[in-house]
Amino acid sequence: MESQITGKALKIMEIAEGNLCDHCLGRTFSKTVEGPDNKYRGEYVRHALNETGVDASTADSCYICCNIFDDVENRIIDKIITKINRENIEFSTFLVGCRVSPEILSKEEEIHKNMELDVENIKKEINREIGKKLYFTFNKEVEFDNPNIVIMVDFVNDNIDIQINPIFIEGRYRKLVRGIPQTKWPCGKCRGKGCPSCNYTGKQYPETVEELISPEAIKLACGSESKFHGAGREDIDVKMLGNGRPFVLEIKEPKIRNLDLETLEEKINTFAGGKVEVQDLKFVGKDRKGTIKCSSTDTYKVYSAIVELENDINEDKLNLLSSMEIIKQRTPIRVSHRRADKIRTRTVRNITTKPLAANKFEMIVECEGGLYIKELISGDEGRSKPSISEILGVNARCIQLDVLEVNI
Repeated sequence: MESQITGKALKIMEIAEGNLCDHCLGRTFSKTVEGPDNKYRGEYVRHALNETGVDASTADSCYICCNIFDDVENRIIDKIITKINRENIEFSTFLVGCRVSPEILSKEEEIHKNMELDVENIKKEINREIGKKLYFTFNKEVEFDNPNIVIMVDFVNDNIDIQINPIFIEGRYRKLVRGIPQTKWPCGKCRGKGCPSCNYTGKQYPETVEELISPEAIKLACGSESKFHGAGREDIDVKMLGNGRPFVLEIKEPKIRNLDLETLEEKINTFAGGKVEVQDLKFVGKDRKGTIKCSSTDTYKVYSAIVELENDINEDKLNLLSSMEIIKQRTPIRVSHRRADKIRTRTVRNITTKPLAANKFEMIVECEGGLYIKELISGDEGRSKPSISEILGVNARCIQLDVLEVNI
């Protein structure tokens, strides 16, 4: 076995003209020589060669890496630690990546190809060695799937970049006033560029649910920006009451991750000034932002609508509405410019009514998510069937709508 190792080592050293550091020499024996790391393996193989009378002294400059591992040990680690501490980045998991010159990769590949070696490449070892040092320095864990931060070391341009991955906070919001959209609408005249019509804000509406929730979260997390993910959305003129609508707030590049969510909730509610309230804040994984947007047959909502009729009707006719169950709705005219034109089938679970006047009543609708309530009432020129107007035999319109419950 020893002779096989030294024979292989002699061939490798011949290709490298005798100039290999312990890391690069040891990496070629990672599957044949046991040891804690490649540096140890390189030292072992070098000693075996010396024992046979071959001068295998450590090279001044490694043929493959040009002593990049000395740079890691003597300079790069300190540079990373200094950058993390200077920027006050809070993290519990991390991952290391690197970029090395094509010449290094080409020389390594030359040896691997000539010797028919199936071993890891130099980048993996560099990442691992940096990761080990940072683990012992910060007492933080390496995470491959979803790290808090990714440290990218660019040896070509001598640069270190730290990518801070976002945090995700789920909660529920209540919208207590009308006239506020969930997210930003670009100005209809300037399309977001800024003009006299929008007071050069680029916005159709001065504030949104997102803008009443996000600033305090960004500030507390020392983040750069945020993105709002809601479980559906209510119309601008509709309140969101009850226990609120689920949402996930994605905070990008947060330097502080361990937020006190009770404090955050208080700050948001104070900042929103009674227009919006949040509750039940909790940390979630990044996958939650996708699942919260998806509606299914298990999703249901409860609405309160005030319905006005063109003519007076007999109160008993309202009982006919309890028969409504399967509703087929073609994409409403009011949203047809931004939604696919198709027919959606939704289920009504229950309808209760309360007369308010001879031509006005309140209606509580429990239904499957995705049902357009305003069109359920008006019929939307025959695009919603059946409708309140069709069943009552009189034109009906929604004059006030509130969401009472959103269940997902």
